[in-house]
Amino acid sequence: MKARGRMKKLLMSGLFFACIPYSEGYAATTLYTQDFENPNAGAFVNDSGDVNIFNPINALYGGQPAGFQFAQTFTVETLRIGGTQAWGTGFLDPQARGGNYAISMLSSVQNDLLGLSFNIGTHKYLNFQMDVSSIDLDRWGGPFVASGGVAPVFRFSLFDNPGGGTGVTGGTLLSFADVTGTATALKNTFDWTNHIIALDATGNTNGNVILQIDELQGGYAALDNFVIAASDKPGDVGQVPLPAAAWLFGSGLLGLLALRPSKRG
Repeated sequence: MKARGRMKKLLMSGLFFACIPYSEGYAATTLYTQDFENPNAGAFVNDSGDVNIFNPINALYGGQPAGFQFAQTFTVETLRIGGTQAWGTGFLDPQARGGNYAISMLSSVQNDLLGLSFNIGTHKYLNFQMDVSSIDLDRWGGPFVASGGVAPVFRFSLFDNPGGGTGVTGGTLLSFADVTGTATALKNTFDWTNHIIALDATGNTNGNVILQIDELQGGYAALDNFVIAASDKPGDVGQVPLPAAAWLFGSGLLGLLALRPSKRG
C-alpha cells in the first residue's frame, strides 16, 4: 500500500521514473573518432585565407590515436573556422557544428583523395557517420564552386587491404556509398548535413580494409565530425542504446540522445 501511495504521488506530481527494457544489443566496435579540433602542436599554419594547404593531414592529425596514419593524394586542406581572412569575413558556421577546424578537398582541377586504414575483425560492416558541407576558397586557385552553389557529392569506398598498410586504395573494391550535401550560394558559409553510411565488408581477406574518401562533384567541400565503427548491424556507429530506465515528465517522453563526439551547438 505504501508503494502504491508513493507511485500515486509521483503520478500526480507529473514526474516518475519508468523502467523501459531493451532487447537489442549494440555490439559496434568504435574504430575512430575525429572532430579535427586538436591539431598536433604547432601543426596548423595559416598559409593564407584561413587555409593550411601545405602541411599534409598527417602533420596535423596523424598519431591521433597513437600509430594512426592517413594516406592522401594531392592536397587535403585544413580550414580555420572563425578566422578573418577567407572572403574578408573568415569562414562562417551559423550552425556551430564545425568548431574551429574542418578538413576539405577538391572534386575538380585535381582528384584529391583521403585514405584511412582499419581492421574490422569479423564484423560485416564498416559504418561511418560524418558531417559534410559545401564551402569555397577565395584564393589558392579558387573559387571552385559554380555560381549559385552546387551540392557536394562524396563517395566513400571500401577496399580489401590484406597487407594492412596505409593507402588511398587497396585490392578488391568491396562496396561504396555516395552522400549528397546541400547547395548554397554563400561561398564563405558552411551548411552542414549529417550522414551515416554502411559499407559492406563481405569478401575481405583478413579484416584489413581501406576507406577511401573522394569528392565526386561540387567543386570544393568540407568534412567534419567522423565516427567510424565496425558492426554486424548496418548503420550502427555505437550509439548508446535505450537504457533500462528513462525519465518521463507528465505523459511525454522527453527522449534520449545518442551520445557521440560532436561540435554541435
